[in-house]
Amino acid sequence: MDRDTAFEMATSNIRFGPGVTGEVGMDLVDLGAQRVVVLTDPHLALLPPVANVRAALDAEGIEHVLFDQVSVEPTDESFQQAITFADHQDRIDAFVAVGGGSTIDTAKAANLYHCHPADFLAYVNPPIGGGKPVPGPVKPLIAIPTTAGTGSETTGVAIFDLVGLKAKTGIAHRRLKPTIGLVDPENPRTLPPAVAASTGLDVLSHAIESYTAKPFNERPRPERPLLRPAYQGSNPTSDIWALHALRMVDAYLRRAVADPSDEAARGMMLLAASYAGMGFGNAGVHLPHGMSYPVSGMVRDYRPDGYDVDHAIVPHGTSVILNAPAVFRFTASSSPQRHLDAAAALGADISGAGPDDAARVLTDRIIFFMQELDIPSGLAAIGYGSDDIPALVEGTLPQHRVTKLSPRPAEADDLARMFEDAMRYW
Repeated sequence: MDRDTAFEMATSNIRFGPGVTGEVGMDLVDLGAQRVVVLTDPHLALLPPVANVRAALDAEGIEHVLFDQVSVEPTDESFQQAITFADHQDRIDAFVAVGGGSTIDTAKAANLYHCHPADFLAYVNPPIGGGKPVPGPVKPLIAIPTTAGTGSETTGVAIFDLVGLKAKTGIAHRRLKPTIGLVDPENPRTLPPAVAASTGLDVLSHAIESYTAKPFNERPRPERPLLRPAYQGSNPTSDIWALHALRMVDAYLRRAVADPSDEAARGMMLLAASYAGMGFGNAGVHLPHGMSYPVSGMVRDYRPDGYDVDHAIVPHGTSVILNAPAVFRFTASSSPQRHLDAAAALGADISGAGPDDAARVLTDRIIFFMQELDIPSGLAAIGYGSDDIPALVEGTLPQHRVTKLSPRPAEADDLARMFEDAMRYW
């Protein structure tokens, strides 16, 4: 294999500070937009972040229509509902997404298919979909995150549940990256503590996964620069973002969950999500995310606290972190120092720790955060058992976009052992 010798830093534009939500109208004027679609979910549509956006648009004379039916943990059906809504508009100059990763990802999909219509699976990651590259530019998208988790305001990735296959998958292309993310510490004030915990642990796993991913120079050299994947593997640039995001998680996540009025902590967690997003948006994530997709897709009865839904779901951050300790026990031998570095950034004492201690030190620190934030003790606590493992493995195997970035290759038997390990941690 002719290995790659280059990596590419795909930049992300963010603006951070209290009140920057109110600048969205001026940004749209500067972009030449006169009519926009605002996307959000039914709950957030009634709260100040959306009201502030609409007021800012009105102040600048920007005509807008509201789509407020974004689903928590979106599906192919909910994506297509937003796409249809956009297609029925007479004119759209831009999109504005106000909400968590579900809303921002839905906006990316609506923007893509509005600009470049195709069969729904055409752009979806292979082997589930066709993996067709986005053929041209899309409309401007301004992302205004209200949860500190996905970092979707910095990435070109849109994730959804493909209901028919009971699997999570997505669309990934640099052209889907938002034009700018307005990261406003005032917006997470209404976030329930349980949601702040789950989304914050997604930040934690994003950062560790991108830092420990297979290095960029261990994948094949592309035939053309355009074919270099968005998820390139760990690299010197993404490493900087990932480690600093972990330090911020250690400093602020527990505060942000314990006290919703702690605007400083919640603001710093929003920024940590963007930092981790810039890390994994260039390096990628690996097994905790790949294994999380069937955990979310196969859920039967679990209904978490803090989520206003009428159906069973496993929140994305929860589904990821439940796999993380088992995964990092498996991958630590591939790059012990990187696993120790990640643990240290999260606040673990690594003095005297050697390569053989890397798995224990990092997983102990992750489990500490899970216990502090009242996360379920493993997959068994959300309704899974050993009999589910073959189906969980089967749902993970197609997630090539992320599983191939594991620093240690994982076959079906390895995945089965990790799922068994993840059933209970304490």
